[in-house]
Amino acid sequence: MFESLGLEEIGPRQASILLGLALGLAFGALAEVTRFCLRRALVGATAERRPALGVWLTALATAVIGTQLAVANDLISFADHRFMAADLPWLAIIIGGVAFGGGMVLTRGCVSRLTVLGASGNLRAITVLLVFAFVAHATLKGVLAPVRTTLGGVTASTGEAISLAALPGGPLVWAAVIALISFGVAVRSGARPLHLGLAVLIGLLVPAAWIGTGYILYDDFDPIPFEALSFTSPAAETLFWGIASTSIPAGFGVGLLGGVVAGALALSLISGRFAWQSFTSPGETGRYLSGAVLMGFGGVLAGGCTVGAGLSGVPTLSLAAILALASIAAGALVLNRLISARPAAGFAAPEARRAPLPAE
Repeated sequence: MFESLGLEEIGPRQASILLGLALGLAFGALAEVTRFCLRRALVGATAERRPALGVWLTALATAVIGTQLAVANDLISFADHRFMAADLPWLAIIIGGVAFGGGMVLTRGCVSRLTVLGASGNLRAITVLLVFAFVAHATLKGVLAPVRTTLGGVTASTGEAISLAALPGGPLVWAAVIALISFGVAVRSGARPLHLGLAVLIGLLVPAAWIGTGYILYDDFDPIPFEALSFTSPAAETLFWGIASTSIPAGFGVGLLGGVVAGALALSLISGRFAWQSFTSPGETGRYLSGAVLMGFGGVLAGGCTVGAGLSGVPTLSLAAILALASIAAGALVLNRLISARPAAGFAAPEARRAPLPAE
């Protein structure tokens, strides 16, 4: 469709940067206001968990509905997407998901939340993001790539059952099931109506990204990656582009990440929530760096983070994405339980000393 837009001065890749920037601006601003983060919904402060879960599930339900309506109207197709590979790399997904979930407990935020916090003056979050991007790139193309390929080689053949769409009822039925359950939990979560409304807008960004990269900017002669909101690959891409931009072109991910930072920064300044924050002890620094390494390594193995594999991946109805999200949640819950059971451990110390909690 791109060729019909009449954009003669730029190509699909350049247009995808602008698309990513626009979607990132919206996500950064909306996430800053709603404090959008799956970690808060799973292991955050007790009083915040249900409202945070309601916001996250509202966004997910909206993303599922919008994405599957786009599929039903033949705007996009996931038939050849990596989420739909017939051989499911189950070991890599589970190990990666658990590692990522544990990492976001140690850093007190998923990557999307840390990106927003970094734009709001949180130096802990900025440090984590830099380490996360480095480790993610090392796992994709560097010294950790052999580990990734070895674990990824352990697969299970799923045949046509790689997606919920292959199950009885078809894609629209399963999309409706996920949406109804998610909306049902959200309505009873106690979340503010304003935040639920903003979560709907966050969810709409997912089908907008899928349609934008897979339909509007589609060009047979100059194809671009078919992708939606994510943070693992864009973080690695942005890091590499930042240090080698003369040889590595920017793409959708670079625009997206830049937009998120700009949107969150603008809202934090307008609202007066911008504040410089930093580490308070070597132990706290070690905790955050350990979490960053786990998230960088785990995010690549799992095929994405809570946004890439969760908010954007689950709407494809892919079993791989669902397994990744479940593994991330399990890793977060298990490590949080272990830390809570040993409050004297070094990893738990920062939480016991500080109020309010860092990187929340």
